[in-house]
Amino acid sequence: MASSKDKGILYTFPGNVHGYKAQIAAQYSGASLKVAGEDQFKMNETNRSPEYIEKFPTGKVPAYENDAGVYLFESNAIAYYLSNEQLRGQTLAEQSEVLQWIEYTDREIHPVSTTLVYPCMGILQFNKNNNERAKAELANILHLLNEQLRTRTYLVGERITLADVTVTCDLLLLFQWIIEPSIREMYPNVTRWFLTLTHQKELEAVIGTDLKLCERTAQFDPKKYAELARRDHAPQTQPAPKDFGHSDHKNTNEAKGKKEKKEAKQDEKPKKVEKKEEVEVAADAGDETDEIYANEPKQKDPFVDMPKPSFNMDDFKRVYSNEDTATVAIPYFWKNFDNDHCSIWFCEYKYPEDLSQVFMTCNLISGFFQRLDKLRKHAFASMCVFGENNNNTITGIWVWRGHELAFELSPDWQVDYESYTWKRLSIDDENTRNLINQYFLWEGEHNDKKFNQGKIFK
Repeated sequence: MASSKDKGILYTFPGNVHGYKAQIAAQYSGASLKVAGEDQFKMNETNRSPEYIEKFPTGKVPAYENDAGVYLFESNAIAYYLSNEQLRGQTLAEQSEVLQWIEYTDREIHPVSTTLVYPCMGILQFNKNNNERAKAELANILHLLNEQLRTRTYLVGERITLADVTVTCDLLLLFQWIIEPSIREMYPNVTRWFLTLTHQKELEAVIGTDLKLCERTAQFDPKKYAELARRDHAPQTQPAPKDFGHSDHKNTNEAKGKKEKKEAKQDEKPKKVEKKEEVEVAADAGDETDEIYANEPKQKDPFVDMPKPSFNMDDFKRVYSNEDTATVAIPYFWKNFDNDHCSIWFCEYKYPEDLSQVFMTCNLISGFFQRLDKLRKHAFASMCVFGENNNNTITGIWVWRGHELAFELSPDWQVDYESYTWKRLSIDDENTRNLINQYFLWEGEHNDKKFNQGKIFK
């Protein structure tokens, strides 16, 4: 353990979850640690200086030094140095387990976090394939942790260790930006453990006492990304990510050389319109497809030319959310539904044989919903999972503006809908009313499979 007499200083930037690891470790051990102020460290300037590189050859942050002549880079190494016996593990077996989880979060959780969160922050280009893979991997991670914590309070032993600290830090941005309430409900053991950790006084001293969890999964904002991409460098409160397989952020002469070459080349060219400049800057962070996506013009609302219905979707959603479903929400629906300008649809997943674990089936629905964010204003749905692990299926009731299949109105909504069969329902059919009751109330059966859980699109 670092001596409490050795005065240490940590070089990092505000909001750096990797810097949090070292600060939390020092809170537990009592090691003397000061975070460098703006007069001592400025991101992307100080860490590029010859003096900094001489101490920390990689140019990474966070970095640590003390008056005993210890110089360390890499967040896990710094946190381990500042930890006490409790955090490191009291036996060889515990110490090995702690290192196991440190490696796991570094290799598995951190790359997923950056892939999902950084585009929402506007500091990384959105890549659809990477995003889909990361969402699937996040589900695997949360399932693994949920099972691990089913009979445990902490990851290793009976007390908080560096395993808990490092995994919590790497999950922090995910809980703030991606893991919305519906996801947290599926992994109660992880949620319980995460809240236990973040309410410890040692963690509150570092991350604060007003931690706000995600209310709705954040989405990539092309305008925000384009705005940040036009700047010379990323904001000092965030890293400029290059390699998402590593937990810290590296300054490379190669990247600097490329930038200087690009700037020189641009000086030779005549000035072009702002739109073209946005495209050129964005190309540094993504492939050609991503570049087009980030700079695409605002699309016309597909519903703008349709007659306005008398059925107010937002009013109904508020009633459904705040009032009793059986006695208030369903009667309200039938009293106000505008059959002339709205329609009701039943859907069923085409490939139930491919579904296995119920939590993965729920993730499939969540992904479907996330890709339909711009449809929310004009639609409401109750999607239900029927069955159990290795024998389940998805069906649902949708209500939207217009009489045509809504997904065909916009290419952005066509990623998942073809995986389902769709049938428009008649309000004059008694079976339609029975289905509305069943799906709005989350009860009943489908093909001899009992209701398991549901998700609402609103």
